[in-house]
Amino acid sequence: MNDRQKLFLDVESSLSGRIWVKPDKEQQKLATGFQQVSSLPYPLALLLAQRELRVDQIDTFLGTKIRDTLPDPFLIYDMEKGVDILSQATLCKSKIAIFADYDVDGGASSALLYNWFLQFGLRPSIYIPDRVKEGYGPNNTAMKSLANSHDIIICVDCGTLSFEPISMAKAQGCKVVIVDHHLGGEEVPVADAIINPNRQDNPSGFKYLCAAGVVFLLLVGLNRKLKKIGHNVPELLFFLDLVAIATVADVVPLIGLNRAYVKTGLKVIE
Repeated sequence: MNDRQKLFLDVESSLSGRIWVKPDKEQQKLATGFQQVSSLPYPLALLLAQRELRVDQIDTFLGTKIRDTLPDPFLIYDMEKGVDILSQATLCKSKIAIFADYDVDGGASSALLYNWFLQFGLRPSIYIPDRVKEGYGPNNTAMKSLANSHDIIICVDCGTLSFEPISMAKAQGCKVVIVDHHLGGEEVPVADAIINPNRQDNPSGFKYLCAAGVVFLLLVGLNRKLKKIGHNVPELLFFLDLVAIATVADVVPLIGLNRAYVKTGLKVIE
């Protein structure tokens, strides 16, 4: 630092050894401008200025609503395939297994699916691998065992790069649907549907979603499909507490749909 005027609250170094720096003059000027056209407190105005928002974006940013940000789920590659498979499985009362990652996002994703299927009288099996003994993602032993006793395996927050375990399950006549958000490679497994906005072969505009955020869009698609053919469907707004927790815990960017997930989910948690 060449002078103390740049220091925030006159703090040279925090407990973690970081320097606290004031917003620059342009950001302060923009924040003051925000205050002239709104009733924002100055610290919040500064935060918005640092995010480089325009005046006409403030209300939308702070008042994010699900109905304004929720996209058409079928814009995501393989969503239609996944919805067709799972809606048919729901109506036929198929035996369904959910293979989930062991973190918060995986746990929330599996809970979302389980609670949705529960509304239709189905109780899917949930398999969460041991982090130390089995590691991340589907493994041969677990997938073989699940395939022997289920019609469909849904891999959530994992599976995009699990080629051999998924091939093994498919070889036993079990369908596999992947709902993930991790970056995929140039090739994809032989799953029946891979719903992942971070697929390299068909990227979408929803790369910032966590797995639970993608699962929620899947449930929106399922609701639309089943409602169209005359079935009662669950109210998904009450599922957003799990989506909000997963979104925050997975440290994905709080932008776009994620902001709406968290804002509405916090209201549900209250």
